[in-house]
Amino acid sequence: MTTITRLLSLDLPELEPYLTMRRPAGHRERGIFIAEGEKVVRRLVESDLDIISILLTEEWLVTYSPLIEKRRVEEGVYVAGKKLLEEIVGYKLHQGIMAIGRVPEPADVFASEKPSNDRRLLVALDGVANSENMGVIVRNCAALGVDALIVGETSCDPYLRRSVRNSMGTIFNLPIAKCEHLVTVLESMRKDHGVRIVAANPRDGAVDVGSADLSGDLCIVFGSEGEGVSPQVLAGCETVVRIPMQHDVDSINVGSSVGVILYECARQRSAV
Repeated sequence: MTTITRLLSLDLPELEPYLTMRRPAGHRERGIFIAEGEKVVRRLVESDLDIISILLTEEWLVTYSPLIEKRRVEEGVYVAGKKLLEEIVGYKLHQGIMAIGRVPEPADVFASEKPSNDRRLLVALDGVANSENMGVIVRNCAALGVDALIVGETSCDPYLRRSVRNSMGTIFNLPIAKCEHLVTVLESMRKDHGVRIVAANPRDGAVDVGSADLSGDLCIVFGSEGEGVSPQVLAGCETVVRIPMQHDVDSINVGSSVGVILYECARQRSAV
């Protein structure tokens, strides 16, 4: 049974992660993440991930009690008044309800059987450093049928607070694999598993995404916000696609690019 503790202060050592949200290095070292806001916390509670604690107001406790009763919350649920929770940075964002979850083990993309349609759709990230963009990418991947997200060594942690928040909690149901050498991982996927590697990069010679073949086992690589896919990663990609643009615009935000290209993937693959 989950322990419920009503607070008169935020001095308990168990609450320290909530008070250090702007110092993510310590959270990463401990393998934990912060979920903030009603929708994000709800998706965490409804997921299979481990929950360490929940911090909320009395009003949210009434709403969440039926969900909490079905879950194990390791350290328990902490209830505090609105005035007390306003002492935590970003009250308007966390809305008086937050939780600490445990970062899951990285997914093994090929450990499970292929999806029922017999076609894997993967996304790999090379140098995506902005945590808010990362969250948008995760949300697009979850919405548009990606089976797993592969995060390269030069990309930020998708479990950073802003990433989790911008993903709207969809990260809790998207398998995520982290790798220490993206070039090697992509080469293995191509040689050992027959996955075609496609780069999204707005360079001369790239194929318009609407004209490219995006069927079959596929991994689409997206690059950094400023430089795109790095030359080392690009060298291992079989095809390079671009989004046609007007008015001399040469690129759009990487989160937007992911949404556009994955929509074209979904359109083509639903027609097969």
